Amino acid sequence: MFLRKTLLKRHSVLPGFDLALGFALLYISLIVLIPLSAAFLKTFTLTWQQFLDATTTPRVMASYRLTFGASFLAALINAVFGLIVAWVLVRYKFPFKRLIDALVDLPFALPTAVAGIALTAIWAGNGSLGQHLPFKVSYTPLGVWIALVFIGLPFVVRTVQPVLEDVNRELEEAAATLGANRAQTFRHVVFPIVMPALLTGFALAFARALGEYGSVIFIAGNMPMVSEITPLLIITKLEQYDYAGATAIAVVMLVAAFGLLLLINLLQSWARRRQGGLA
Repeated sequence: MFLRKTLLKRHSVLPGFDLALGFALLYISLIVLIPLSAAFLKTFTLTWQQFLDATTTPRVMASYRLTFGASFLAALINAVFGLIVAWVLVRYKFPFKRLIDALVDLPFALPTAVAGIALTAIWAGNGSLGQHLPFKVSYTPLGVWIALVFIGLPFVVRTVQPVLEDVNRELEEAAATLGANRAQTFRHVVFPIVMPALLTGFALAFARALGEYGSVIFIAGNMPMVSEITPLLIITKLEQYDYAGATAIAVVMLVAAFGLLLLINLLQSWARRRQGGLA
């Protein structure tokens, strides 16, 4: 055992643990921690009352409700349909499969402003789809939700797809021989294996939606108290040279998003431990 560890350490492709950890922490500090700490430091120039006044006005609270609510619902619907899309791409063969597989990544490559303009043109009152609906989509919270669904789908599909590819088909065959129907096989065999990846995809889609700006501002209409998202409110504060107010709202978003993502990661860890215990 000692000889094996020595050989692995001597012939490791990457540098030793201490040096690699130092590089990792330095990189994370430069890219993530230092910029985020700047937001906190700017916010600390406000008194507690000024912080509350900047982050709890009715307009800001309305933007919180829209941003977090629409992001959560968009990630939830993407978790459901992203799983279905991944299942179809993995389990079935059909014409133009590779084309559809490539289209899943389109929101990754498409500039968000282009996506926003395209969605607005389609769902507007005189658009190709919007003109056939008895209700408005563009310039409403519903339009915000549609834009967030559009940009979040690839995160779920690409997270779940590799896990589905690695699922052992023999487990499903064994469940079938024991009398389980398709629904029972999926619920008790496939879903527990896929659930940690599904939670990861949900978390990624949710985090992406929280910070989305370009594809939303065109279709939202940006009406205060109605369809104004928090990232737009932060930009508005910056344009008014209210840097402390902008960073205060950003800190609230950051803390809330981190708390929610931490909760999702804990659920993911619990699901993996439970899966390992069942195995």
